[in-house]
Amino acid sequence: LDRADRVIGIDASGTLQQTRDQVRKIVDATSELVNLGRSVREDEIVINPDYAYPAYGVPSEETNEAIRLAARTEAMITDPVYEGKSMQGMIDLARKGFFSEGSKVLYAHLGGAPAINGYSYYYKDG
Repeated sequence: LDRADRVIGIDASGTLQQTRDQVRKIVDATSELVNLGRSVREDEIVINPDYAYPAYGVPSEETNEAIRLAARTEAMITDPVYEGKSMQGMIDLARKGFFSEGSKVLYAHLGGAPAINGYSYYYKDG
């Protein structure tokens, strides 16, 4: 299979198996919702643990840059706990050439809005 045929989850918590289980549930529910017509195999789900630093709930400078870039260019608000780190991962993978040229990448924003208020001091100046 080509990478474009895979679901790539970004582990933002440092709990790889828990993230894998959560992604599996989301994949199964989404597959049913869009009438995929088949189950997504385990080998089609990739969990990347490279963006869970420096710690759970603590955004790295790269996470903050990704949050600001998504807000500035896509008007997308992402929180620094999960969505910001997953956005950081997607941006980093794209910059590194992980996705084949011409491929289509779908970023699934899964929430995180409640966490934003708790981090307002980080982003009060933009």
